[in-house]
Amino acid sequence: MSHPIDYSQPAASQVDTLSTLGPTQETEAAQPIVLQARGALGQRLDRFLADQLEAVSRTRLQKWIALGAVKVDGLQVLARHKLRGLESIEVVPLPSEAERAFEPDPVELNVVYEDADLMIIDKPVGLVVHPAPGHWRGTLMNGLLYARPDSARLPRAGIVHRLDKDTSGLMMVARSERAFERLTVAVAERSVHRRYVAVVHGETPIRFSIDAPIGRDPRDRLRMAVVDLQRGKAACTHVVRLASAGGLSLLCCDLETGRTHQIRVHLSSRGFALVGDTLYGGHPMRGCTRQALHAWRLALAHPISGQRLAFESRLPDDLAALLAQSGLPEPVVPDEVKRG
Repeated sequence: MSHPIDYSQPAASQVDTLSTLGPTQETEAAQPIVLQARGALGQRLDRFLADQLEAVSRTRLQKWIALGAVKVDGLQVLARHKLRGLESIEVVPLPSEAERAFEPDPVELNVVYEDADLMIIDKPVGLVVHPAPGHWRGTLMNGLLYARPDSARLPRAGIVHRLDKDTSGLMMVARSERAFERLTVAVAERSVHRRYVAVVHGETPIRFSIDAPIGRDPRDRLRMAVVDLQRGKAACTHVVRLASAGGLSLLCCDLETGRTHQIRVHLSSRGFALVGDTLYGGHPMRGCTRQALHAWRLALAHPISGQRLAFESRLPDDLAALLAQSGLPEPVVPDEVKRG
C-alpha cells in the first residue's frame, strides 16, 4: 500500500523520474506527495507547486489541479488559489496520458436543472464521471467540456463529487468559480444530503448505521475495504430497510460521508452485498448485471442564493425490472425518515 510522503523542503528531486517514465509506469509508481506551505503566504498554488516540484512544468501542474489531483487541506481549489502559509498540500502525480483528458467529447447529458451557477445531472449507468487510467476520454467531464465549453476554467469542469461508473442517478456540477468553491466546502462539511436506493442479498435489520473507516484493501488494490483509521478515512452510512422479498432487501441509504465505494463496502462488510456487485461479493440477478445502486434523491442549499433545492431521479429500467420481478415495491421513504 502506498503511503503519503511528507516533504517540508522543496521536493523537486522526488519527481525527477516522472519525465522519464512512460504512462503506465507513472501510474504505477505515483505516490501522493505531501507539501507544507510554510513561508508561502500570498503565493498562488500553481506557482508554489512549480517552485517545489521543479521537474514538472507549471502548465502540467495546472492540469493536475484541474483534474483534482491536488488538494489543499483536503479540498479542491483553483490554480490561482492564494495560500495562507499554513496549509498541507497533497499532490498525486498523473501520467502524461492525462493530458488527453481535456479534450471535449460529445457525451449525452441528462440535465435536470441548470442556472448560471449550478447544474444537476441524472447520470446513466456506464458513464465514467472523471478521467482516470483506462478512461481518459468519453467521460462526464469530457461531455461537460463539449456541451459547456466555459466549464474548462473550472477544476474537473465543475465536478465536485463522483458516482461510480455503474451507479446511476443524481450529481451536482458547479457552473461558476464561486459555486465550485462553495459546493466543495458544502460537500466537505456534509451539508449536501444524498439518498440512495440499493438492493442487496439477504434480509437486513430494519434500521442500522455503519460507522467504519474505509481505505484501500491491502490485499487487492482494485477494492476498498473497512480498515482502521490509520489506513483509511472515517465513513458513516445510515440504512433503512424499505421492503424485503425473495431473499433480497430494498434499502434507503443516507450518506454522512462520500468515500470511494462507501455504500458497497459498508453493506458488504455486514454480509449484505449489492445485487450485481461482483467486486464485493454480489452476483447478477434478473437482468441486473451491475451494482444495484441508484443516487435517488439530492437536496442542497443553492451555492449562491441559499435557496433550498431538492431533486428526485426515476429508477432506471434495470432496477425497476429487478424490483418488479423480485416482488419488491417501488421505493417510498417512510415518514420518520423524511423527518430525519
